[in-house]
This record gives sequence, structure tokens and C-alpha cells, in this order.
Amino acid sequence: MKWADPRKLVTDAQAGGYAVGAFNMHSDETAQALVRAAEQAESPVFLQVGRAIVPHMGLRKAYELTLRAAEESDAEVVIHLDHGPWEEVFEAIKLGFTSIMYDGAHLPLDENIRTTKHVVEVAHSFGIPVEAELGTIPDAGEAVDWASYYTKVDEAERFVAETGVDWLAVSAGIVHGVVPDLPPQPLDLERIEQIRRATGLPLVLHGMSGVADDDVTGAIKAGVHKFNADTDLRHAFRAGLESVWAQGDRQLEEALAAGRERMIEATVAKLQQYGCAGKASA
Repeated sequence: MKWADPRKLVTDAQAGGYAVGAFNMHSDETAQALVRAAEQAESPVFLQVGRAIVPHMGLRKAYELTLRAAEESDAEVVIHLDHGPWEEVFEAIKLGFTSIMYDGAHLPLDENIRTTKHVVEVAHSFGIPVEAELGTIPDAGEAVDWASYYTKVDEAERFVAETGVDWLAVSAGIVHGVVPDLPPQPLDLERIEQIRRATGLPLVLHGMSGVADDDVTGAIKAGVHKFNADTDLRHAFRAGLESVWAQGDRQLEEALAAGRERMIEATVAKLQQYGCAGKASA
């Protein structure tokens, strides 16, 4: 394992005109898939402990699972807390996470600013960068009034100035999840660029599964240099499982291995699409 400097990964992506991939793991096999994909693609990677696995096994065990997969690999990695609530953020700092996302986007703006500023002060005292979110990201298939969901440029400028966050996740047409046969919502690339100009920060987009290739390229040009994706990779893992179960009764381990291989392939494709393949340190 090579511990990567998360700030440098994103700064290098910004300078190089690409984005770093950030992916959630859900089990030993999915964590292994992510680090093996990073090895194959010669890419750095953010290994994200997210909101699905923490209720399932607890933050400590999820961190230990991720760390074990990383230590068994030569990949260049960051272990990142994804969508962390207030108490979880401070537990993650104590455990040894090297990057933090505090999610106060559901709070009123003033409270989001106040709590995020405190998280930044604590995390920065340990040398840990902080990602925060402003705006609302709906679930796939949910009927929404997009104008009320988008991140507002003036609020983003104020938020960044008053909190000192390192990266800002924004809402500009992305959704969590994918609905089969439903075309993806086009990204508001102009808004992304306006936020980047107003804040001066590298931006983050969550929910990058199913996003059109042109929007991926356009988002990078507009100022996004960290992409979070999960659903596409979970679907790949599931396809591997189902390919084994379709043959009749099989050992669970055989199905898990097939899921891992499919997820490796899907993750390598993401890393290539984002432009971070081949960007691992020599």
C-alpha cells in the first residue's frame, strides 16, 4: 500500500485536467476489487467508507476492512469517509481516516457553515482535508424541481469563504443511483464553472453512475476533479454473482469471486474515463 496525499491527488488532477475516482466498498470482495483495479490501471484511488456499510457493520469494522484490503495491495490509496454525520466525523479522525467528508447539506445554511467550520478546524489540526456538500442530490427516479436542488453560486462562495473546506461537492443535475432505461439528467456545466470561479476550489460530483461521457468530460473542464461513483460498480458486482447462480447451485465463494472480477473491470473503465489511469506515483 502507498498512502497518498489526498490534497495532492486532487491538486494534481486539477493541474492535469482529469479527475480522481472515489468509490465505495461494501464487503471484503468489493474492497479488493477497488484496490486491484487501481493497481491494474496504475491509478490513485479514494476508498470510501459510506453511508450503506456503516449502519451494516459500524465505522470501526468498515475502516478495518478497507485498511486490510489496502495493506494487501500496492495501490496508491486514500481512505475517505463519505457523507459522514457529526459524531461519525470525529470517530473517523480518531480511527485514522486520511480524508473526511462532513455532510451538513441537510441543515439550514448558517448551521451548515457553523458545523462545517468546526469540523474543518479539528480535521486540519490533524492534517486531514475536508470535503463538504452544498445543495441537494435527489435519488434516481425521484420527481424534483431542479431549480430548488442546484447549488447556488452565491451561497457556495460564502460557504467556502467562511468554512475553509478543501473541496466542495455540488448539485448540478446529478442523482444518487441509476434507473434502468431512464436517460440521465444533463449536468448544468455552466453552473459548475460559475461555482468553481466563485470559490476557487476543486469541485466534487457525487452520483456519477450513468452520467453521459460528454458530461464527464465537460464537468472536468468546468472544474470537477473528484468523481464519486457507486451504483455502476455494484451492478457489475451483482452481474458477476448472477452469472454464477444462473448455472445452478454453486459455492458462495465462486459467486463472490465472479462479482469481484466484474467489479474490477468496471472500476478500471471508470478510472480510464476519468483520466486518472496511469497517474499513480512512480
